[in-house]
Amino acid sequence: MRLKRWVGICSKLTSGLVSIPPRFLSLCPGSSQQHVCVWGRSIAGCCPIMAEEAKKLAAYAAVDNHVQNNQVVGVGSGSTIVYAVDRLAERVRLEKLNIVCVPTSFQARQLVLKHGLILSDLDRHPELDVAIDGADEVDAGLILIKGGGGCLTQEKIVAGCAKHFIVIADYRKDSVSLGEQWKKGVPVEVIPMAYVPVARRIARCFGGEAVLRMAVSKAGPVVTDNGNFILDWKFEGVQNWKEVNRDIKMIPGVVETGLFVGMAERAYFGMEDGTVQVRDAPSQ
Repeated sequence: MRLKRWVGICSKLTSGLVSIPPRFLSLCPGSSQQHVCVWGRSIAGCCPIMAEEAKKLAAYAAVDNHVQNNQVVGVGSGSTIVYAVDRLAERVRLEKLNIVCVPTSFQARQLVLKHGLILSDLDRHPELDVAIDGADEVDAGLILIKGGGGCLTQEKIVAGCAKHFIVIADYRKDSVSLGEQWKKGVPVEVIPMAYVPVARRIARCFGGEAVLRMAVSKAGPVVTDNGNFILDWKFEGVQNWKEVNRDIKMIPGVVETGLFVGMAERAYFGMEDGTVQVRDAPSQ
């Protein structure tokens, strides 16, 4: 993509704030955070941008830098992914791209259909070129908490089928350690009949409290797209997330956790000053 067009897009999005995509810049040398790069700057005297505009900046940067012609793309769920699909549809229309989309939820499916994009599934496309999704929180090592919207299981399946898993978020989701920003806990999808014993087992083995997520606009608990319940585990302190994720998944009745460990390749954060920050996963 040409720099001129990107600048025009960002200016339109942020009413005068300009960001430049990472393909035009290398990682910042000498940074105290080796895997972090910030590009762009705000115009002097301009106010901080709102979270929705920050989401849009991150989404546009990810789509522009990771989606190419003739790809199969995993489409995540949540509020930030709305902007990613907007940009994806725009590029398909303007650049005549051939893109196939595999959604992670009912919401994502509806977004794909709304924009007239090609809809598919893992039966027909079991291997994806890239998956783009949001996150509730991202730590310094690109470990994620996901599932605030209840789509964690399908999101993890689609991400696991992708060659590249890219995360988009606004500045409020960026943390050094999980739990700094996101206070609602780690979602755990469970078989309905098992929610009580699973909740008790999690609290006993890992501390904190696992609470059944209740619906807002219906009586009773939240029911996932898979027909299951969600426990929100409000943990205490820093954990060994790789071990915790593995051990919780071994509890009978657990379907999946909202911990995404060692899956994300890169995260884009839309910042308050109109820049976009990119963080790559640490080298293994």
